[in-house]
Amino acid sequence: MEFLETVTMLWQGLGWPLTRMILFISVGLLVANIIESLNWTHAVARLASPLIRMGHLSDITGASFSMAFFSGVSANAMLSEGYEQGKLDGKELILANLFNSLPTYFLHLPTMFFITVPFIKGAAFAYVGLTFFAAICRTLFIVVVGRFILPPRTIGDLQKKLSGIKPSGWRQTMKKAGTRFVERIRKILLFTVPLYILIFYLNTIGHFEAVEKFISQYISFLSWLNPESLGIIVLHVAAEFTAGLALAGALLEGGNLSYREVVLALLVGNIVSSPMRAIRHQLPYYAGIFPAGVAVKLIFYNQAFRMGSIILVTIGYYFFTA
Repeated sequence: MEFLETVTMLWQGLGWPLTRMILFISVGLLVANIIESLNWTHAVARLASPLIRMGHLSDITGASFSMAFFSGVSANAMLSEGYEQGKLDGKELILANLFNSLPTYFLHLPTMFFITVPFIKGAAFAYVGLTFFAAICRTLFIVVVGRFILPPRTIGDLQKKLSGIKPSGWRQTMKKAGTRFVERIRKILLFTVPLYILIFYLNTIGHFEAVEKFISQYISFLSWLNPESLGIIVLHVAAEFTAGLALAGALLEGGNLSYREVVLALLVGNIVSSPMRAIRHQLPYYAGIFPAGVAVKLIFYNQAFRMGSIILVTIGYYFFTA
């Protein structure tokens, strides 16, 4: 009986989540390889061509941006392929990953919105709207940065590139995509599986719980918030977003907090919980797509940039609604 319970616990906590993640990464990687093999990246990039031209970014970055509206895994796999083939340097890889902030957020926008509305009602429009605005600002900021630090694209006219492309046959395309997929999936399994098992083990022995308690004990610097809203932030860090929403909804319903105080608490919880979310969820996923060192660097820039934008939005909202 105990053996069956252990097996069930391992499957639910480790086996199924790991299998699901590898499945999503594999499908995304295969789609990215097929698109690359068919030479569709230039065509897909045309959807984002105005921003690409302004930011001096490459067509691979544009294709990744457009693909990120449908699949974040495929978008990142596309960037990884371009980086390994020397089509993207380290500088543009970082910018391209940050550039995808808007479509990545947009991909999860419907889910987030329809989760938040039942809990916090009208405050959902302010919270989701502010985080969406932060994502737009991040993408536009990258366009400005790219324009200053990347060289102009002298041959980057997408129409020119498209006219010189010869479509491959399906048999040749699938063979090429399959070869690339096998090469990449080996690396994914080599890095992702051990890393995910390690994180599961650390979580099982209470390592993350201890870190979360430590963080939650040292949020006294948020004295400018309503004391009752601190519980939302603690749950945001120690549990998950939905737990914080549930408490926010209860406090809102009981008249303990106003819409403004709920929105501020959720924004701060979003900021404070970012490092733990990155380690738990983003690290195994990124390590399966990018080389280990590159994955850590991208996660650092991604989270720092994201936190910075939400901090600025939070400060603006705080003073604007004071």
